[in-house]
Amino acid sequence: MKNCDEWKPFIVMIAIDFSFAAVNILLKKVLEEGMNHLVFITYRLSIATIFVAPIGYFWERNGRPRLTFRILCYLFFSAIVGASVTQYFFLLGIQYTSATFACAFVNMVPVVTFIMALPFGLETVNIKCNSGSAKILGTLVCVGGALLLTLYKGKALFHFSHSSVTTSPAVKLAAASTRTTEKWTVGVIALILGTLFWSSWFILQSNISKRYPCQYSSTAIMSFFGAIQSAVICFLTDHNLSIWVLKGKIQIIAILYAGMIGSGLCFVGMSWCVKKRGPVFTAAFSPLVQIMAAMVDIPVLHEQLYLGSVMGSILVMIGLYILLWGKSKEMKNRLIKLVQEAEETPEQEPQPQIQHLTVSCDSRCH
Repeated sequence: MKNCDEWKPFIVMIAIDFSFAAVNILLKKVLEEGMNHLVFITYRLSIATIFVAPIGYFWERNGRPRLTFRILCYLFFSAIVGASVTQYFFLLGIQYTSATFACAFVNMVPVVTFIMALPFGLETVNIKCNSGSAKILGTLVCVGGALLLTLYKGKALFHFSHSSVTTSPAVKLAAASTRTTEKWTVGVIALILGTLFWSSWFILQSNISKRYPCQYSSTAIMSFFGAIQSAVICFLTDHNLSIWVLKGKIQIIAILYAGMIGSGLCFVGMSWCVKKRGPVFTAAFSPLVQIMAAMVDIPVLHEQLYLGSVMGSILVMIGLYILLWGKSKEMKNRLIKLVQEAEETPEQEPQPQIQHLTVSCDSRCH
């Protein structure tokens, strides 16, 4: 039973990554149809709020702590860095690059999260130990891979049939327009900002989980704030009300799935994993999203894959697992140290008690 509990966070994160990969594939199709980014985010977070709020109310009503103004402020900022603005940057990056490239770019999140966790004391580095050296080496390799991923695009690795392209001129024109250098650069910048914001969410969530350890309720409140934020930004940037009208079954399916699963249950699961294993562990599973997305994205949707994306992703994943090895080694060393301290403590405690008893006996004799 104990081993089963230890594997639960791993199983939950794999399921979450699979769900995120499916969300990214659906997002690409929806964005190609011309749906507004902020409209999608608003609908998605609204669905998440409606879906998760009743679960949180009934499931956590007996053990829910008092919701203070400070916790509300934490959840408001959590919505900014984890929901509304972050999702907008990632959606913009997916539209101007590709779903596979966006997933590969998210591989930087564990390293950025690790670097951000150091000043807050959530992570420690001891250069003299092998674990500390591995964490530093893994960070440097990940950063190098991320730079290669960003600065080098490379040649296309797949050549799909020419006939399928010529039979659809609209698709050909759309592909040509979205692969220009300017849009590719905008997409990369958007993904960089999204990665920084997403990493910040893991750090902030580790604080929220201590103050308000109710995953369903906190996710519902965060999604509610995020829906309001994205709706306000959308109304300020585009006054056309026709963009709020959904067109076609794919858009409805994408919004429902992304809301209930992607922004609902997945955020609940990640909040639980951050509470159990910390922000770096939770962020470390991001590379699996890329692999799962590519398995569908390339053969089914004929999404192009570039040499720079592959080389950069390989480096990032190598660095990531060096970092994880160092972290696991560090946790084992801590456990050994705690066990040794626990064994030494009972041997030292009886001595003061005996002395105290002797003194009390002497006082009675006098």
